[in-house]
Amino acid sequence: MARNKWTFGVGTIGRDMVYSLVSMFLMFYMTDIINVPTNVFAVITVFVVIARVFDAVNDPFMGLVVDNTKTRFGKFKPWIAFGALTSGILTLLIFAGFNISWNMYAVLFCILYLLWGIAFTTNDIAYWSMLPALTFDQKEREKIGSIARIFANVGLFFVVAGIVPLTDALSERFGSPARGYFVFALIVVAVMWVGQLVTLLGVKEPNMTKAQKSTPIRELLTVIFKNDQLLFTAVSMSLFMIGYMTTTGFGLYFFKYAYGDEGMFSIFALILGVSQIAALAVFPLFSKKWNRRTLYTLAVILVVLGYIVFFFAPTNTMLFIGIAGVLLFVGQAFIQLLMLMFLADSVDYGHFKLGKRNDSISFSLQPFINKLSGAVGNGVVGLVIIISGIKDAETAADVTDGGLLMMKVAMLVFPLVCIVVSFLIYRLKYIIDEKKHAEIMTGLKKRGELIDS
Repeated sequence: MARNKWTFGVGTIGRDMVYSLVSMFLMFYMTDIINVPTNVFAVITVFVVIARVFDAVNDPFMGLVVDNTKTRFGKFKPWIAFGALTSGILTLLIFAGFNISWNMYAVLFCILYLLWGIAFTTNDIAYWSMLPALTFDQKEREKIGSIARIFANVGLFFVVAGIVPLTDALSERFGSPARGYFVFALIVVAVMWVGQLVTLLGVKEPNMTKAQKSTPIRELLTVIFKNDQLLFTAVSMSLFMIGYMTTTGFGLYFFKYAYGDEGMFSIFALILGVSQIAALAVFPLFSKKWNRRTLYTLAVILVVLGYIVFFFAPTNTMLFIGIAGVLLFVGQAFIQLLMLMFLADSVDYGHFKLGKRNDSISFSLQPFINKLSGAVGNGVVGLVIIISGIKDAETAADVTDGGLLMMKVAMLVFPLVCIVVSFLIYRLKYIIDEKKHAEIMTGLKKRGELIDS
């Protein structure tokens, strides 16, 4: 079990580096590094939203493919390997900086971005749907999940904190900002490939359930819509991630145009990264004392306080912005881990209710949610950046007070509303607490569905 905890967790570090680079900084790369014209950028923004929604709709079908896969390597590992290899190559192509016309760039970008989304999803679904297959014990899942989320956040905050100083250094070394970004992309892709190789070679899947029949495509919607807990988790998780992705999408713009020093973004991100990783490290200790419902409530309170402090924080000092950021990201670390556990427990619930275990179809909702959230977040960021005048501004002095206020409302007020509604849905509709999960596992044992608990 210890071997699985660490080899599974290590695999997330590079994956999240790649995902963070594309989801959080691709727009900044286009607007401020290669200077895509506004009309072309507007078209690309619309396409990114459409592509993410289109790709998200396809996620459950990929989950179906993984669930029905039968190889001597298992059903997860072949798709983890394929997705890591192809998404890494496509990431390098996206940041390759082709010397072509802007119209041709837009066409090529749209093709590469669509393929990247499909490739990364292939890896994402297979990777995370392996989690509930490693153990049925809720506390063990929390330990595995917390280690995985710690490594994921190390990758995330390496990119967030390192994007400015490292790309600046690489730009100077290789002659241009575009080349600096490409070399940075090359580094994070290499880390992803090494980490995924550790997972592929190190994780040993226990045989815990009896052999499952293949799920026909006609039952795809049944697996999702008849599992009410999966649906409520997906809706709640979607709203939370829309808020989270929107806030983080504005991060570099905020420090460049509101705070007036984009270099402080890296310091801010480093502080938040340490806070979030520390929160994930101590989560198992808190979970011994309080149940998940209480932990989720406390986490949401921290997030709400963080958003309020951030909105009213003066932009001429880091003190209150830093305090707000710590509150936000400590709370968000707990919420993200808890939602991962809710999703895993929903797999067990669906197994009990529907008589068949569909790990990958259930976990296909996670990339679906991430893409939907990213689509909305990118759409909000792109629209606000254009309307507020930030897109055409060269320095903080070029942005009006109205433009800055528009960005702060979109960055802080809109996400706060999404996260509060997400919490209310959870409190009203989610029923799989510790007692209910124990009843589910007892029922599965009595039906002879489990080989080894």
